[in-house]
Amino acid sequence: MTSEQSTPSNWADQEDGAQDADFKPLTREEAQRWRTGQPVLSLWRVVLAQWLVGLTAAVVGGLLWQSSSLAWSVLYGAAAVAIPSALMAYGLTSSAMSRVWGLHANAAFAGFLLWEGVKILLAVVMLAAAPWVVPSLNWFGLLVGLVLVLKVYWFGYFIQASRSKVNS
Repeated sequence: MTSEQSTPSNWADQEDGAQDADFKPLTREEAQRWRTGQPVLSLWRVVLAQWLVGLTAAVVGGLLWQSSSLAWSVLYGAAAVAIPSALMAYGLTSSAMSRVWGLHANAAFAGFLLWEGVKILLAVVMLAAAPWVVPSLNWFGLLVGLVLVLKVYWFGYFIQASRSKVNS
């Protein structure tokens, strides 16, 4: 094996060259057709689903255990996820900054990171304030509400994935 063949840059070139033969870029029309076939899952639908799951869990928990403190704890746990998610959805879709940042990919990514940080910080503050906000807080109920609403993201992902398979 010659020294020219054994250099790592040549390996990458050989691998890339083998893949380039199979790659065919899409035309503008093909790309547009592909985009229209991909379902769009709105952030606001995810936030609405989070609120519905949280309210349902609070009502069911309160009725099953005949405890209003459990219902309020579940609802507050759900709100500790849903309120920050709603704020992030607003920041990414409706704020003045989102319109400016949407023009540049790097700025849009920075905006996403900013709103994700705000979301996490607000969730942590809400959870830390829970003992003062909810009288006779039930920690298990708070945790159940929090986890159930967090799982809504996964359901949204699976719905999106199943829609993509149907459309392709």
